[in-house]
Amino acid sequence: MTPIAVEVPDTLDELLTPEWLTAALSARFPGVDITGVTRGPVVERLSTNARFRIEGARELPAGLSPTLCVKGYFSDVGRTIAGVGEPEACFYRDLADTIGVRTLHAVWADVNPQTRHGVVITEDVVAADGVFLDALSPYSVEQTARSLEQLARLHAFAWDDPARVDATWLVPRVASALQTRGVNEIRGNFEGPNGVGVPEAIRDPEALVDAFGTLAAGQPGPGWTVIHGDTHVGNAFLDAEGRPGLLDWQLVQHGHWSIDVGYHIASALDPAERADAERDLLTHYLDQLRAEGVSPPPFDEAWTDYRRAIAYGFFLWGITLYVSPDVIAALLHRLGTAALELDSYAALAGGR
Repeated sequence: MTPIAVEVPDTLDELLTPEWLTAALSARFPGVDITGVTRGPVVERLSTNARFRIEGARELPAGLSPTLCVKGYFSDVGRTIAGVGEPEACFYRDLADTIGVRTLHAVWADVNPQTRHGVVITEDVVAADGVFLDALSPYSVEQTARSLEQLARLHAFAWDDPARVDATWLVPRVASALQTRGVNEIRGNFEGPNGVGVPEAIRDPEALVDAFGTLAAGQPGPGWTVIHGDTHVGNAFLDAEGRPGLLDWQLVQHGHWSIDVGYHIASALDPAERADAERDLLTHYLDQLRAEGVSPPPFDEAWTDYRRAIAYGFFLWGITLYVSPDVIAALLHRLGTAALELDSYAALAGGR
């Protein structure tokens, strides 16, 4: 993405002005002259997501949609954690166009160097007839294969190439999840309605924390690359042609490919579908790596890594609190069942 020429704004009101948008978008779209901004819906959780429409003094340049969406951390609560948006903004600013993975089309992205507040402006997927998904959305084996193709493209970019992951915002940080939540949150989920679908044989918070800790202790080596880091099915979308893409890049980092692949397959498919299809899906992913110019690991090695990685998503949803309970319950059921059936903890205990 072309380097920006304006600073990240402090407020949403400042961003949604013709003056600021003209200055920001001019770097990528020379000559653009925004004369009007019509605000749309605003959704505030930890981040602020606001849809809006722009008008220009003349026809908008090619590639600039009139319907846009901004994601930042503008609320009182959001400003206290604005740094969590830094990796996502850096990904859209520095890597998305180069890698070519299907994701939201960003027209502007940058980070405030003092506050580390990351802000991204993208085309509005909904206005372009796209569909956002969650764990309750139907998602087929075929769609899972298509999203694995996007993961293969992402992973191929820096496969075993440390020079491509030397940016500070890509430092490995899987272990950081252990610093905020753990056994108490997992026990609350397992013992409450969110955990009713977790198989009894794997309803052990301490064992899950230990398994995740083993996974998090992994060091860079073969198979490490740029990973998305949060590939549950709710972070996928379908474009107007029905093709899956990836969004929500807050956890993008340098990590092992299996984290993305295991988490995605086990979260996207109900257990019976996953068990029937996962070997074929893993083979498809490895074939796609090869098509992207990467020498993938042999299947048996990849299968062990896939089994190990299931603990990652299971832990993340074990510690999740502020999401719709039916979504938490669905993902804990899928991921917990996968961790049990694939003997994920034993695979971790056995090392590579």
